[in-house]
Amino acid sequence: MTAQTRTVRSLADAEFLGWRSTQAVFFALGTTGIVRVVGGSVRNALLGEPVTDIDLATVLPPQEVIKRAEAAGLKAVPTGLDHGTVTVVAFGRPFEVTTLRADVETDGRHAVVRFTTDWAEDAARRDFTMNALYCDHDGELFDPLGGYDDLVARQIRFIGDAEDRIREDYLRILRFFRFFAWYGHGRPDAEGLKASARLKGGIATLSAERIWAEMKRLMGAPDPTRAMLWMRTTEVLQRALPESWGIDALHGMVEAEKAEGWIADPLLRLESILPPHRARIDALAQRLRLSRGEQERLLDWADAETAAPDLSEAELARQLYGTSRNGVVDRLKLALASERAKGNEASVEGFRRQLNTAEDWQKPVFPVTGKDLLARGVKPGPEMGERLREMERRWIDSEFTLDRDTLLGA
Repeated sequence: MTAQTRTVRSLADAEFLGWRSTQAVFFALGTTGIVRVVGGSVRNALLGEPVTDIDLATVLPPQEVIKRAEAAGLKAVPTGLDHGTVTVVAFGRPFEVTTLRADVETDGRHAVVRFTTDWAEDAARRDFTMNALYCDHDGELFDPLGGYDDLVARQIRFIGDAEDRIREDYLRILRFFRFFAWYGHGRPDAEGLKASARLKGGIATLSAERIWAEMKRLMGAPDPTRAMLWMRTTEVLQRALPESWGIDALHGMVEAEKAEGWIADPLLRLESILPPHRARIDALAQRLRLSRGEQERLLDWADAETAAPDLSEAELARQLYGTSRNGVVDRLKLALASERAKGNEASVEGFRRQLNTAEDWQKPVFPVTGKDLLARGVKPGPEMGERLREMERRWIDSEFTLDRDTLLGA
């Protein structure tokens, strides 16, 4: 949360309600009592924070949503009919419209639902009270479970019995801490903490993709340190991220980001709490099914040399040439954050100087190729490979200054 956020009691002036696309969907489906905005967009608008995706809830069954949307000239995509969800596209903007629901059966990952016309019943199946806030097309709030008061207090509170909510979907344990990282103040809700600690074993039933998606969003919060501390205290962190060797460095990383003007970076923060061991990083990437780009970045970091504050510009260039620039940059940022936390300003300045160089560095192209040696009668094979490697070593030692003719004429 930032000092600029505010909490209001009405959304009559909310920008997203005045969008042409939003008005078109309301006009097509209905207004008061028929369709309401729900969840994150309402929460963020009340806090004065950005609103991007807009979810709507309705008493209309899915087929009626499709019928009314198409009659109004809007595109309707049946993205989740079994769960009552239709994506309505208005002026290029998608809106997820979901029929009011109640859970019939859950297994900790999936739910069987029945449709309802009872708004309070729909609210009761959601996770946290602050996510069970609705508003009509004119900004009038509908708050059946006291979510507004919890929002004002920055209290992340489960709806009803916390253990019941978690057993419906064990991902809610991680969501509890993620929401605390983004919106919570003070100490987390006691009942939520107790329930998360008791049921942490359920995390093992979740898919790797769901775990990483939640952890990545949590670690992207402005300051996730308090949430991570409570995750460690309840042993939730050990279940979700057993590779972590400690989170003490995370606070220093967040402070360095603020001081240096770095954008919050979930992967860099993850690196700050992991050992740079390639085998363990590779195993983590496989377990969490990280994207190729995420996996490559972590492995580049693990493969990069340990940063030293007094490294010469020539030696830094040698490192940058021989490995991934991204890996070197991550090593330097982590080292700078660590030294800054210790108050070692001289080391911080050394890493800052190297970081400026590394971020602007462009890899030079070795000017000699195998074709050049072929033209001089060198046959393909081990001899050619050794000749090229020797020339490249000399070129690197010259700080990349020797030109093609000089190298070939030697």
